Amino acid sequence: MTYVGDEQPGIYDLDAYDYDLPESLIAQTPAVPRDSARLLVWRVSSAGSSGGIEHRVFSDIVDYLRPGDLLVLNDTRVLPARLQGTRVNGGKAEVLLLSPVSGDFGLWRALVRPGRRLRTGDRVAVGGRVLTIVGEEGDGVRVVRVGTGREDVLSFLDEHGTMPLPPYIKNADPLLARRYYQTVFALRDGSAAAPTAGLHFTEELLRRVEERGIEIAHITLHVGLGTFRPVKSPDIRQHRIHSEYCEIPDATEAAVRSCRARQGRIVAVGTTVVRTLESMAAGDGTIRPGFMDTELFIYPGFSYKVADALITNFHLPRSSLLMLVSAFVNYLEGGRREKSSLDSLREIYSIAVSEGYRFFSFGDAMFIEK
Repeated sequence: MTYVGDEQPGIYDLDAYDYDLPESLIAQTPAVPRDSARLLVWRVSSAGSSGGIEHRVFSDIVDYLRPGDLLVLNDTRVLPARLQGTRVNGGKAEVLLLSPVSGDFGLWRALVRPGRRLRTGDRVAVGGRVLTIVGEEGDGVRVVRVGTGREDVLSFLDEHGTMPLPPYIKNADPLLARRYYQTVFALRDGSAAAPTAGLHFTEELLRRVEERGIEIAHITLHVGLGTFRPVKSPDIRQHRIHSEYCEIPDATEAAVRSCRARQGRIVAVGTTVVRTLESMAAGDGTIRPGFMDTELFIYPGFSYKVADALITNFHLPRSSLLMLVSAFVNYLEGGRREKSSLDSLREIYSIAVSEGYRFFSFGDAMFIEK
């Protein structure tokens, strides 16, 4: 990360989370096979230095997990939620479904294009069906009536929707996107974007993890506007994250409790897992099972209670995900040097750029441990 000007921004300044990235390093295609992606292993030192860096491939992650650890995955399933259609009164239109408003999936929060021309009462024709905008929320979000029930809507999306790839992925093969912009353990329908750290796992790799004596548990966070909306407030403390549904089953709560008892580590696969675990955490590091709509925004100074190690991708500049990773580094460094966590992260990202790592959703991964 590099800065313009003489004065280095402070820890709460949005500019502190900007960095230069060559466009050629933005991954346009997934790694095939999934676990052939590169892996940067970063051991963070409590003394404030980098602690050690290794360059491996993702299938080597088993070498860094220990018997007794608990690997926590997000089992959300990405829906083919991008719909192309036409406005009933003329002109092309796009509807990107974000999250269901109703339990039967009939009503959805959505982003629409063209936003200025699609307001309450307007209708969009898609595949012989008419979607009606029935309400408006902040940040350009519309409430859209899509269908008459869960199975009806899911069937409609499977037939007429496309995977909601981020805009920096251009000209992606639709069939490849359907397969690889989805984790192999995806189970619960509801996401508008993939929990990308989990994309690197194969069924075979997960089998090897369990054979090593590492337990696997699942949470659910349906990725929506909160995760991928950019931070715009100059002071990041003023940013507000849109709520996202998350859930921790009883079995995962028990697995976390057992892992703590045997002094294993809670290894979070992705920022969505971190946000879910920390949203449901008590002060003593225990978690409660159940569900909620979380608006938790994690940035340096946050007191982590559950996650001990993190598998994550390389994130967009000025994003809330980058701030979460910086906060995690600060936590591993002992929480005494908030500025140091940014310096360390800046150093690692510079190394990743110089080593040609691939960035963002289809990009390479990083494992951060103490």
